Amino acid sequence: MPATLEEIARTIQGGDVDSAARLLSRTSASDANRAEHAYLRGLVAERRFDVAAAIEAYEEAIAADPHHQESLFRLAVLHDLRGDDEGAIGYYERFISQTPTPINALINAALLYEENRRYREADDCLRRVLEFDPNHARARLFKKHLESTIHMVCEDETTTRRRERDALLDMTVGEFELSVRSRNCLKQMNIHTLRDLLRISEAELLNYKNFGETSLNEIKAMLAQKGLRVGQLLEEPRQEEAAPPPAPAPAPLPGDSALLNRPVSELELSVRSRRCLQRLGITTLAELISRSETELLAIKNFGLTSLTEIKRELRERSLSLRGSKN
Repeated sequence: MPATLEEIARTIQGGDVDSAARLLSRTSASDANRAEHAYLRGLVAERRFDVAAAIEAYEEAIAADPHHQESLFRLAVLHDLRGDDEGAIGYYERFISQTPTPINALINAALLYEENRRYREADDCLRRVLEFDPNHARARLFKKHLESTIHMVCEDETTTRRRERDALLDMTVGEFELSVRSRNCLKQMNIHTLRDLLRISEAELLNYKNFGETSLNEIKAMLAQKGLRVGQLLEEPRQEEAAPPPAPAPAPLPGDSALLNRPVSELELSVRSRRCLQRLGITTLAELISRSETELLAIKNFGLTSLTEIKRELRERSLSLRGSKN
């Protein structure tokens, strides 16, 4: 008598994969159990480390039953492990759209969203977990990390916008198409950059000898193309123009050379963290601790979970990232 799918599932859980494969080969799939049959074949393939065959079986399962949760979850996990974030997110989204949704799936999805800088979706997943269990330790920790990341990203974006604006304002007026009369007038008035133009009013320009409405309109049109206007900096707080303080010189790397030359492969890190370090070309502890938290978090797929993991491993060796207090 053929074994039931429940018996085969128990055989897989017991670790006897070969017996489970034989039982599956003797058990035909009907319309009623096609999804479950394919799912069990996926489990067998996965335990034999045949990821391609496992994915094919799980896809067959959801083709038979688009709501087959176990297959959707395994597909999300396997695509994540292969570094296919887009594919993993797609399956997680299909999985967590169903109810009830296991908490671990929501947390996994949140981490993946965070690593892809989709912070709103990550926060939504963690919010759902905390609505169900307000004291869930991992969700509370990850939400705190997520809020820190969002704050850091906002600060970085603000700094980037300021640098871009400063670079624009420091461009010389000679780099733009102006008439000879306008150029000569600006030069005689010691106006050399766009920043200088934004520090003077229209009335001051018109009061200068040989500077008329035609030159003023020409300059106003040039500034308008860049979203600027004459006298703009007169209306803005002076701190907007302040240059950031020079970065401090990097401190000497701590630790002895023997320790610092050890490979990062000795650290107990997740597959995702190792992959990020490989992408950065970081091979030794010395190279790792020369990086700051901000530099690491700026790398695609490097989230706070990976950062926490790396800081823990370094702390155990009395090391830390550049500029880190712990």
